[in-house]
Amino acid sequence: MRWSQTLIPTMKEVPADAEVPSHQLMLRAGLIRQLMAGAYTYLPLGYRALRKAEEIVREEMDRINAVELHMPALQPIDLFERTGRLSAFGNVLINFEIPRRDHKVHLALGPTHEEVVTDLMSRQISSYRQLPITVYQIQTKFRNEERPRFGVLRTSEFLMKDAYSFSADTEQLGKIYDQMYNAYCRIFSRCGLEYLPVEAESGPIGGDASHEFMIPAENGEDEIIRCLSCNYAANMERADTGRSAPNIVTPEDAPPLEKVETPGATSIEQVSKMLGAAPEQLVKTLIYLADGKPVGVLLRGDHEANEGKIRRALDATDLELADPKTIETVTGAPVGFAGPVGLKCPVVADHDVPQVVSAITGANAADAHYKHVTIGRDYELDTTFDLRNAAPGDPCPRCQASGEDRGLAIVRGIEVGHVFKLGTKYSEALDATFVDEKEQSHPMIMGCYGIGVNRIIAGLAETCHDENGLIWPLAVAPYSVEIIPLNVSDSDVMDVANRYYDELTAAGVDVLFDDRDQRPGFKFKDADLIGIPLRVVIGGKGLKNGEVELKWRTDDGPTKVPIADGIAKVQELLNQRREQELEKVPS
Repeated sequence: MRWSQTLIPTMKEVPADAEVPSHQLMLRAGLIRQLMAGAYTYLPLGYRALRKAEEIVREEMDRINAVELHMPALQPIDLFERTGRLSAFGNVLINFEIPRRDHKVHLALGPTHEEVVTDLMSRQISSYRQLPITVYQIQTKFRNEERPRFGVLRTSEFLMKDAYSFSADTEQLGKIYDQMYNAYCRIFSRCGLEYLPVEAESGPIGGDASHEFMIPAENGEDEIIRCLSCNYAANMERADTGRSAPNIVTPEDAPPLEKVETPGATSIEQVSKMLGAAPEQLVKTLIYLADGKPVGVLLRGDHEANEGKIRRALDATDLELADPKTIETVTGAPVGFAGPVGLKCPVVADHDVPQVVSAITGANAADAHYKHVTIGRDYELDTTFDLRNAAPGDPCPRCQASGEDRGLAIVRGIEVGHVFKLGTKYSEALDATFVDEKEQSHPMIMGCYGIGVNRIIAGLAETCHDENGLIWPLAVAPYSVEIIPLNVSDSDVMDVANRYYDELTAAGVDVLFDDRDQRPGFKFKDADLIGIPLRVVIGGKGLKNGEVELKWRTDDGPTKVPIADGIAKVQELLNQRREQELEKVPS
């Protein structure tokens, strides 16, 4: 493609409203333009990169015998009502009514396609002989993102590869899950991404096993816990610590319980300041409703509750913070003064709580706290659980390494893929059943596997750049080669440039030909900005010496080769780079 015949509106200045490098560079390099908040047009360069990533995804899905289909974006709202996700999605679901003849039809724009694909399989699959089967699509999704930001990393309209497996038993599901996990590793490696598979919570989508694929990035919105000594990694919601339940011992010389007035002090910060105590000397009591029943959760004052862990420790399906009325019922006090002494509901505690000696807690009375609260004397615990967010230096649950330089650490990441073992949540709700060899009916066992295709491109832009612009891996670069004639008015220069362009294009090489009548420096800056991997410069002293210059985007300087050998050399370099990139891809 000739630059003059396509649309590459580069920008010299950083847009004021672009907060992160990927957003800035995708705008400046002419990959995207915003239509409105949360909706972007992909311009030719951006769309070419997106399609290349999409094709890699498609190839790897086909490789594991997933079958491609295409489902409608418009979905009847009753499917979401049947699975319970109408309320779970809340305002995220874009839904509306449309008139049809003498009635109205309530529809949603698909945020994902669990309901649609399960309804499809409920009508098409009836026997165990038809299982397992995995289907996938690459389709636009819609979600009402209330705070669209970071360019295409958080939008209301985005491109997703979503796959769904249907199995007769957990063994089939496990095999497909492992195949999909490995396919994801291949996809992200082929796209040139540094990625990190992390254990994850399934969240409102449901299911009992889950991994996210994260791109480590300073501006990532997700917190990842990873071990500095082994390959353990999990998102914050899921990350365990290697702590174990301590021996619960009651100190013999504990000072007597003392009630103190703390008017208006309802937070850890306020109580610490008022009583002159460090937050780690406090034990906070949070009142939750677990499957509708109140329970007290004890944590050290400086720690944050992890609701996923609390839900699992209580073996609860639903967990939410209790309302003020419930809190007053079980504590006898308004919000902010709960404590374990005399609490009128069951209590669970984090592992660190018994190690807080002579603790400060709420007194279950308005404007009052207790000092010198002692376990075994003032309240009882049979055991403890891992209930808090992991923190830097915590011991790893896998290898037990601990400390700031060996244990768990927090990094930030961009989620680019997610795999779930869904189980039967959707098949039960939508009557997707099969008959086994004994003529008995069972719900199909499902898996769900998503990739944000847009996020592959944005993730590369976020992590593969320098001060001059983008640095594309060859596999997803909009073009593999950029030809830059230094003087388009020189017929000798253009003869060589046109010959290179024609012959490389005929050989199947993606070539961008910068045929603009601009100064060399202007072209070079644009070339660095858009980041095409291999540059061919024609003109100047090189042409007089019968040479062209070849330069990889990341090289310090060019390599000069004879004009007669240049085309073959370009192809040789591209083949070598492809082989190098493929060497990093797991088998």
